[in-house]
Amino acid sequence: MKKEGILLKKNMRKYGMLIALVAIMILFGILTEGILFKPVNISNLIQQNAYVLILAIGMLLVILTGNVDLSVGSVVAFIGAISAVFMLRWNVPVWISVVISILIGALVGAFQGFFIAYINIPPFIVTLAGMLIFRGLTLVILEGQTLGPFDKSFQNIASGFIHGGEISGLDIISILIGIILSVIYVILNFNDRKKKIKYKFQVPSMSVAILKTILIVIVINWFTYCFAAHKGLPIVLIILAVLIVVYSFITNRTIAGRHIYALGGNAKAAKLSGIKTEKVLFWVYVNMGVLAALAGLVVAGRLNAATPKAGTGFELDAIAACYIGGASASGGVGTVMGAIIGGLVMGVLNNGMSILGIGVDWQQAIKGLVLLAAVTFDVYTKSKSRPQ
Repeated sequence: MKKEGILLKKNMRKYGMLIALVAIMILFGILTEGILFKPVNISNLIQQNAYVLILAIGMLLVILTGNVDLSVGSVVAFIGAISAVFMLRWNVPVWISVVISILIGALVGAFQGFFIAYINIPPFIVTLAGMLIFRGLTLVILEGQTLGPFDKSFQNIASGFIHGGEISGLDIISILIGIILSVIYVILNFNDRKKKIKYKFQVPSMSVAILKTILIVIVINWFTYCFAAHKGLPIVLIILAVLIVVYSFITNRTIAGRHIYALGGNAKAAKLSGIKTEKVLFWVYVNMGVLAALAGLVVAGRLNAATPKAGTGFELDAIAACYIGGASASGGVGTVMGAIIGGLVMGVLNNGMSILGIGVDWQQAIKGLVLLAAVTFDVYTKSKSRPQ
């Protein structure tokens, strides 16, 4: 029991917000009389919040370095406007427009990253300037008006579904993917457990490990069942899944990921150990530009139009998602899955409160309280983990 208690304390920051997400979903499921858990609402929840989750992945890397990016909302609107001009005014094919838009997003990130990493201007100032620059350019490009609608193939990025044959009204592809993911998770989870035991790391008891695995497998298959019962897997969910896998691998298993954590943990020590901190910081902002561009394309496809007001406040949603998910404001601490869980907490709160008819004013206040509570929890658990 003592061993389990120690592991519980060590993993409180890791699993605390996941438990909170489940609790919030159950609460709103009860309050909305089950509407929250309807398949159509689950699909909408993913599609409506995809932009936050994409931005949160990029913002996490920025926050890991101990910085923030205030420009991402304006970059989202700017890229949406650029893509609309290419597709609707200049009749450029969709896939070429998408590639060019993402490249422009990379250039935006490189522009800001250069001033931050090599000119040593504080990121707050550079990205605040970027927020104003790219919002202004969006207004110039769109001439203050909405531009749309887009071709159906472009809309599918944000609103389309992958749908195969049906059995008893359920999409076969979604069900099969749920089963495949469950098998992969079980194999990876128990392989990881074996490695930890081999190298004498502490692990939960077998009964606890089996219970955790069963619960996660149930959750995976419940979600894929919801998608199967609606229209199939949302295309944007596939994009998100790829991003989560790629960036989890980068942060956990690559030298570049270790350098990002080292830079956020102690910039001077990282530089003295031979890490090219300027280069790391530069590429973190280039990456943020790319993901902001992708989020801009998703938002434009979802709205089926490019609008001057698009992206307003998105930077705050992304930052909040990271902090709620356990990232540290001082840098060096945080995970991709934590940022995703934080984004889902925000999304479920928005969705649940909207179903209940709670006004936007109260929604903002409640989300602010949740953010404050999450950061307070982070500070408290960090203080408890320090040696006395």
